Parts: sequence; C-alpha cells; structure tokens
Amino acid sequence: MTVIGLTGSIASGKSLVAAVLKEKGAVVIDADIVAREVVEPGTEGWNKLRTEFGDDILNLDGSINRKALGNMVFARSDSLKRLNNILHPIIVKEISGKINLFRAGSENQVMVIDAPLLIETGMHCLVDEVWVVEVPDEVQIRRLMERDRLTREQALARIKSQMPVQEKKKYADIVIDNNRNRDDTRKAVAELWETRFGKFEVEAVEETVEETKK
Repeated sequence: MTVIGLTGSIASGKSLVAAVLKEKGAVVIDADIVAREVVEPGTEGWNKLRTEFGDDILNLDGSINRKALGNMVFARSDSLKRLNNILHPIIVKEISGKINLFRAGSENQVMVIDAPLLIETGMHCLVDEVWVVEVPDEVQIRRLMERDRLTREQALARIKSQMPVQEKKKYADIVIDNNRNRDDTRKAVAELWETRFGKFEVEAVEETVEETKK
C-alpha cells in the first residue's frame, strides 16, 4: 500500500486533484475536515482556542467562527503562531492515527492525505510520496479572492503565511501543474494514477474506509 501526501499552496487546486484520486479508488483524508473536527464544541482543540482567543471567535451555537478566527490570526503573525502551536499537534496526531489504522488493514491500496500544511507540520515524514500541486501566483491570488471573497491584501496575507510552493517542490516526488482547465487537470491526474497504480477495485477501498471509522 502507498500513502501519498498531497499538498500545495492555498487555492492551488488540491481539492480537484484529491477528488480525481478518490474517484480512482484512493482513500482520501482531508486535513481541513480533520481540522474542523478537532475544534468541535467540547473538544480539546475547542477548549484551547477559546482559552487563547476568547469568546469573540465563537458563533451563537458555540462552534468556532472560522472567519472571525481567520481575520484575527492573519492580522498578526504572533496570533497565527499561537493558533498553529495549538492545532497542529492535535491535527497531526489525529491523521497519524488514521494512517496507522490504514497501514495495519490495507495492502494493495492507496491513501491520500490532502494537507496544505503537509510539510510545515512535518506530516511529510508520515507518507511514502509527496505530490505538490502548483499554479502561477496571479492565478492563485485570483482563485483565492473569488473562493473566499477576500480582498487582494487578505489573499496575499494568507498565501504569505504558508511555505512558498517553490520550497515545497524541493520535497516533491511528483509536481502537478494545475494552470489549466478542470478537464485537462482531471485527465492529467487520471493518467498519472494509471501510470503509478494501474487499476484496482474501488469497493475494496470503501471497505477499508469503513474499517478506519471504527
């Protein structure tokens, strides 16, 4: 079995690549979803964030207001560092556990860890291969502004908070150029999958997903 770490800068198109890999039969773990799960009300992450940043980051139902938290931490680098120091160890621990369960119960299958901060958090040491998705700077900025309804200044702040993609590429086993339309990207990723892994039964992978949930 193979564990792939899929990464790239924010708004580079990792989700599209991950979706194609899932269609091909990979088990995909989305680090952003894990990040949301570990800060649900009452969790260790939620308690630590509330203690650190106060009730202003909470919605009326007690859940984390991600926009409010984002605006707070991206306005000051020290706040972002405090956030990362709280969440990264919790997220890495959770994903590491999922990888260990998968390795214990799988053989000829593929798991993908879709994580924008794969390298920054050290999770690249947990995977067998690192795949980096890249796009030109201006394309990335435009996509991020449109996707998250941000100003250019806000988009640049989020991009600059992450490791530059050129640095990430130094860790890459495979680089995927996403400066194309969706159909071309889907085709390129599908061809890459066939080259690397051939074909295997999606049903078998789905069974493994259910096992990792237990």
